[in-house]
Amino acid sequence: MREILIATRNKNKFIEIKKMLEPLGLKLKSLNDFKNIPEIEEDGETFVENARKKAIEASLGAGLISLADDSGLEVEALGGRPGVYSARFSGPEANDEKNIEKLIGLLKNTPENKLKACFRCLAVLADKNKIIAETEGVCRGRIILSPRGSHGFGYDPVFIPDGYDKTFAELGSEIKDKISHRAKAFGEMSEVIFKSL
Repeated sequence: MREILIATRNKNKFIEIKKMLEPLGLKLKSLNDFKNIPEIEEDGETFVENARKKAIEASLGAGLISLADDSGLEVEALGGRPGVYSARFSGPEANDEKNIEKLIGLLKNTPENKLKACFRCLAVLADKNKIIAETEGVCRGRIILSPRGSHGFGYDPVFIPDGYDKTFAELGSEIKDKISHRAKAFGEMSEVIFKSL
């Protein structure tokens, strides 16, 4: 069975990705399985820069083909922010609740029709210094200013995808894993992995 490292320490993200790649029958590991690999600093200015860096450094550190992604929320009224800073939007002590609180604070006087947003995901597959593939997924929708739902993580309680009237946190993983930015990027990546590994 082919082993692939998913270059994340985020347990929720790992579970989500694992479900998406399950049909490929791979043995998946996360960075939590490799204590010797130091924290990889996400200092790129774009999602693809961060994803490439994570995939390459994780692959070199573990000696395995590595799959990394960088993803985040882009809000039209905020000029595309939080973008690459989505996970650390509220500062050094950032967590999901504080990030949502900051987002709502910035948008509280924004008209409802100006709350368009999208989740964007860039996935990169690397073998040491060689990039094997890059895929992108986008899920468009809008922000609401009052969190709803208890599923998911990150900004899920305040994001309603186009075509739905519930947040990602209300829809749950069954629907989210089919329509999300990550589902699109990893769906395409699954085809690449299936053909090339």
